[in-house]
Amino acid sequence: MNKLIFRKLSTDILLFFLLSSVVITVIVWVIQAVNLLDVISEDGHGIKIYFLYTILNIPKIFSKLIVFTFFISLFYILNKYEENNEILVFWTNGIKKISFINFIGKLSLFFVIMQLALNTYIVPFSQNLGQSYLKNSSLELFPKLIQEKKFSNVMKNLTIFVEEYKKNGDIKGIYIKEIINKRETKIIVAKSGKIINVDGKYGLNLFNGDITNLNENKLYNINFEETIYDMSKFSSKTRKIKKIAETETLILLQCIEKFFENRKDKKLRCSSENSFLVKDIYAEIFKRTINPIYIIFISLIGSLLVIRPKQNFLNNYSKFILFIFGFALILLCQLSYKYLDHSLYVEIISLLSPILLILLFYLYLLFKTKFRLRYL
Repeated sequence: MNKLIFRKLSTDILLFFLLSSVVITVIVWVIQAVNLLDVISEDGHGIKIYFLYTILNIPKIFSKLIVFTFFISLFYILNKYEENNEILVFWTNGIKKISFINFIGKLSLFFVIMQLALNTYIVPFSQNLGQSYLKNSSLELFPKLIQEKKFSNVMKNLTIFVEEYKKNGDIKGIYIKEIINKRETKIIVAKSGKIINVDGKYGLNLFNGDITNLNENKLYNINFEETIYDMSKFSSKTRKIKKIAETETLILLQCIEKFFENRKDKKLRCSSENSFLVKDIYAEIFKRTINPIYIIFISLIGSLLVIRPKQNFLNNYSKFILFIFGFALILLCQLSYKYLDHSLYVEIISLLSPILLILLFYLYLLFKTKFRLRYL
């Protein structure tokens, strides 16, 4: 009988968690997707690349929201059980409060494992895959990025200006500035031209103009009647360098293992390929592996709902206070990595704080529930 009761409780929590996490994740994803529309409007990538990139952000959003949605789900279901007097089913069947709290703690381990899997593998993989789509995609909407009588910086080191632009790709009054390197610049001026697309690569077929090369104090000028300006050599303005959030956890662990004694150094970088500050790598590993443990602590906070205050006037405000207290602790726990670069004593406290908080709070719950060893 007890197993069926606990199974129903876990099912209710999981179902509400699934529903709330989907709703909140979708809302955040839509807001973020709107903010990322410049992938199309400014960077010139196609609709397909845009949707692939935004969809691959969902694991990251979901991972960041797990601890919040779990606390909301736990708080809502336990509060619902209490208000409907369903919680009495546990006590009338001989289930002790500490056994109930132990079950909540065990259930939270599922969410800890889920977030660890997301943080250490799924999120870095999806973030890296999404960025690779942007880096390797062609500028499918390049023609739409060129506007009449406006300087268009559609590609890195390339600026284009046109006086007139027709829908069929014909352009007039063309000015192109290409920055070859720090010392050399190329400027092309043409009376007319046409945007061409050969094998998915864009270029400009230019007529009646001249090419000017500026190299330090030297100037070279060439006139032409017709030339093709190849744009396949240019890359989009999309970021090419991998971020630390997109880097595999194993690579980060190898870096910390190599530079562990200098893990707080503010100038030391790990390597040339993944050139991140060692202190940033240390903080990232903490966020991926240590922060999820706080979910167990949050589950113990939520389980306080089954312990009623003796004074009635306190009971009226205890739920609200507990909810605010839980959310405040979640925010503080999520920011605990910022103390890693302090003294060794503070660093050790930051690393051990999840375990210490769980143990201390569990001891408090044992006292409040009049613990007996046979209840475990």
